[in-house]
Amino acid sequence: MLKALQSKPYLSLSIIVIVMLGFSIDSIPVSIMEARNFITAREMITDGNWILTTMNGEARYEKPPLPTWLTALSGLIFGLKSLIALRFPTIIFIALIGILTYMLSKKMLNDERHSFVNGLIVITSFYVIGITLEAPWDIFSHGFMLMGIYHLFLFFEKVKNYGINVLLAGIFIGCSILCKGPISIYAIMLPFMLAYGFTFKFKNFKLKILPLIGCIVLALLIGGWWYVYVRLNDPITFETIASRETNNWHSYNTKPIYYYWSFFTQSGIWTIPAFISLLYPYLKNRVTNLKAYQFSLLWTLIAVILLSLVPEKKSRYLMPVLIPLAINTGFYIEYLMRKFKTFQNKKEIIPVYFNFGLIALIGIVLPIVLYFLVGDQLANHWILFVIASITALATGVLIILNLKYKRIENVFLLTVAFFAFLLMFALPLFKPIIGKANNPITTLKQKDLKLYGFNNVSPEMIWQYGEKIPQIKLEDGSIDFPDDQKFGILAYNLTDKEWMFLKEKFDIQKLDRFDLNTVPEDSRRYNDRLINDFYILTRH
Repeated sequence: MLKALQSKPYLSLSIIVIVMLGFSIDSIPVSIMEARNFITAREMITDGNWILTTMNGEARYEKPPLPTWLTALSGLIFGLKSLIALRFPTIIFIALIGILTYMLSKKMLNDERHSFVNGLIVITSFYVIGITLEAPWDIFSHGFMLMGIYHLFLFFEKVKNYGINVLLAGIFIGCSILCKGPISIYAIMLPFMLAYGFTFKFKNFKLKILPLIGCIVLALLIGGWWYVYVRLNDPITFETIASRETNNWHSYNTKPIYYYWSFFTQSGIWTIPAFISLLYPYLKNRVTNLKAYQFSLLWTLIAVILLSLVPEKKSRYLMPVLIPLAINTGFYIEYLMRKFKTFQNKKEIIPVYFNFGLIALIGIVLPIVLYFLVGDQLANHWILFVIASITALATGVLIILNLKYKRIENVFLLTVAFFAFLLMFALPLFKPIIGKANNPITTLKQKDLKLYGFNNVSPEMIWQYGEKIPQIKLEDGSIDFPDDQKFGILAYNLTDKEWMFLKEKFDIQKLDRFDLNTVPEDSRRYNDRLINDFYILTRH
């Protein structure tokens, strides 16, 4: 089976990702980061703010516009109301990361099977999928950077005829900058350069200095023009936002330096193989290409070290580490495929049985777990539940049978299939639960009134409303009332002072409370940020 898939690697990786996510990714509600990005994409289309980007009518220069352009284009083609359409570009970039991982591995290893294994590992690593929902613009930045790194690798390896690689590396690195600034340069490109220098060395480097400088200049031109344009056309706002974003790096969400030490767990189902692949003394004499293994190991570890030096830390910042980690994990998986049948040492055998046996056990008990978790919601989803249960149970049983006969290649593919089946069939079963807000703002009936925000209105609320909700109370505390005789406001937890101030000027009628939480009020995950009371204000 693996041989058949790897015969058309680009098509296989693309189809796996699209089938795995394309029919289920709308089961997860829009996150705060997604809402901000989707609002910006919507206002590109409705207001024409393609360069001086906005969110809710206000300048939003925190993120460069390239991912938003791609999302807006998808929205123009397939419709802004389709969540799958808006997330489709991120799905494509997951596939591209899988393909680029395969391509880079093949250039290093000259081994199609091993390289394809690496591609499968990266597209089924937990946070590579998770990042598309928590912070979707990251996947574009790291995807473009991986394209640039692939051509940098060819540039460094070639003795001549590398002009096209320099050009493409510059273009793709520039596109990465135009997605999220220099983040990927620090998180993935700099570790790549250092790891390459330590292992493969820079061949004929003196002859390549000028082309490399040209590559850097091209990347800066492509990635930097938007920043220059915004700085020249809206300097005050740009400087305010830039100052706030810079301060966040050392004063917001700060964590200790060891916060990322469990980084390998972000690979999800590959956690144990990923950890073992980091054990250099164990694996160094078991891999078929020691230098390539040293390179992927250094690339991974240097990336973690550099990210650990930054005071601001979040789990999602580790996503780019999963790319070299997937390559590194592939060395261990490939070793198991070659040698597991001959294993005699229990210390080598036990981790394999434990890892894949645990996955098999999850598959076998999953039907029962699913029934208890979503049983009350199955009235209209029995067919999907049956399919999810059968695929999970069958995959678990087949993993055990293939483990028994030490067919690790089949075990590996079944593990990939299990992950894909979870997303394809099990995830949509939770849509009625996780996707149903307590009282969405789509139920608002007063569409003939202009609606404004007083205090905080969450991006999710604005996105779901479908139009801008201008703020009356500004960031500096001042209040700018509209001229309307009658209008609506969204607010929450008005203070006594605010209430008395409004009462002096308006007759106030409270009509509803909108609550985008999908959990009960007594849940620890209940978030007041997603609540707004709806009032109608009429001037005295």
